[in-house]
Amino acid sequence: MKRRTALTAAGALGAAAALAGAAPAAQAQTAFARGADISSLAKSEDYGGEYMWSDGWREDAIWILSKSGVNWIRLKVWVDPADGYNTKSQVVDLASRAKAAGMDVLVDFHYSDFWTDPGQQAKPAAWNSLGFNALRDAVYDHTADVLGGLRSAGVTPGMVQVGNELNGGMLWPDGRYDRLDQLAQLLTAGAHAVYDTSPASKVMLHLAEGGNNSLFRWFFDAARDRGVPFDAIGASYYPYWHGSLSGLQSNLNDMASRYGKPVYVVETAYPFSTGDRDGHPNIVSSSTPVSGYPASPAGQSNMLTAIANVVKNVPNGMGRGVFWWEATWIAVDGNGWDPTDPNSGNAWENQALFDFSWRVTPALRTLGTL
Repeated sequence: MKRRTALTAAGALGAAAALAGAAPAAQAQTAFARGADISSLAKSEDYGGEYMWSDGWREDAIWILSKSGVNWIRLKVWVDPADGYNTKSQVVDLASRAKAAGMDVLVDFHYSDFWTDPGQQAKPAAWNSLGFNALRDAVYDHTADVLGGLRSAGVTPGMVQVGNELNGGMLWPDGRYDRLDQLAQLLTAGAHAVYDTSPASKVMLHLAEGGNNSLFRWFFDAARDRGVPFDAIGASYYPYWHGSLSGLQSNLNDMASRYGKPVYVVETAYPFSTGDRDGHPNIVSSSTPVSGYPASPAGQSNMLTAIANVVKNVPNGMGRGVFWWEATWIAVDGNGWDPTDPNSGNAWENQALFDFSWRVTPALRTLGTL
């Protein structure tokens, strides 16, 4: 395989300066976010993952994304995961690399040692025995610690998610959906840590089921009524799970109008193939997950365009961006879905923005030119 010459440190800094001159930091927070979640990248690279242009030239994945037009990356944070990845050290490293490539950063706090989503919001093991007040303090301290590490590295995130897919709350059972007053206190602690430690960063609250307006109204009314500070609304929208594009449009329009906050689709994806590379069954394997959009490179690209058009059509310019989840999670032995099991596989590699030969899919260019 061919490999591009590695950038020297001076060259990287020069390129970053040129990019920064073209898009100052003050503008980066208002420009349409063409984002990619790359939380899996550090582990992928450590276990032998490589990333290539369509002609086979290898290059640092972050620079491939940046040169393709991606202007934001998203990174999740776990507290003490079994495999040692997605911790402060990797977040600081990847965020620093992204900054050098001219991109802004969204930090996604899960407040767990494992995946959090609407169906699971487990406390980190180290927090299991804490009383509620101590748990609230732990949220603040952990958030401030990670952001302090970024600040020391010269990285100011454009946005910070306090919690991930909060449909059912977080840090169960203390912050579960049926304990809204306590959930609000936990979210407020995280938000205050952001404002105290990284005051230029915006706070985002994030739910799954982007087409479910009743859910979004319930959650954000509860947050507003309890004084939870936030600056942006994030939605996960996977079109094969979360309803129609028209439903997404109606919900995002309503969120922007009802709360006066910018809205983002911070997680979306679509398959470029029905196959798999590692023998582990894929989460989505249908030949046409959504009518009119086959599981193909063109279907992946066209679905992304359709979702971006929804966000851009939110009135008054309040639709601010789209993030692809998990753009760099290619099939690499050892980098499976379960941090407790090194033999676990990847059920998502047919939805990455790099194909089974680890070359860019057409959807990456689509993302970079939204």
